Amino acid sequence: MTAARVLLLTLLLGACACARGLPEPVDPASSDSCAFCRMTVSDPRLAAQIVAVGEEPRFFDDIGCLVNWLKDNRPPQEAIAFVGDHRTGRWALAAAAVYTRVAGLQTPMGSGLIAHADAASRDQDPAARGGTPQTLEQVFGGRPPIFADAH
Repeated sequence: MTAARVLLLTLLLGACACARGLPEPVDPASSDSCAFCRMTVSDPRLAAQIVAVGEEPRFFDDIGCLVNWLKDNRPPQEAIAFVGDHRTGRWALAAAAVYTRVAGLQTPMGSGLIAHADAASRDQDPAARGGTPQTLEQVFGGRPPIFADAH
């Protein structure tokens, strides 16, 4: 996906979210566990979540757990996935994030995947240096991690 398409998608989703009241990301509580592996979500910079109106958020302690959960599960209607920006710790839209696989980087379930809100954040993160950039297709397969209007 080109940078222009990602920007357009982000802007459109943001506009739709405001107009339709789509869910916002929430910070996990210290007792929240991963919807895939059941481990405690200990580092939001490595975590992900799926949020949907009227539903409790589904947290994932590792981006790889989100990817694996999506292989066997259908997200709720109007759901949106977010990932933690590894550098800032802020939530970013999973479909617009920039991904890097970093060999040897310890992530909760060993995926080595980290995300950033944009290339500028990735470029400022020492942990991403030497990593291999990953496309949405490489991370999520043929299914982008935005599910609003997908049902």
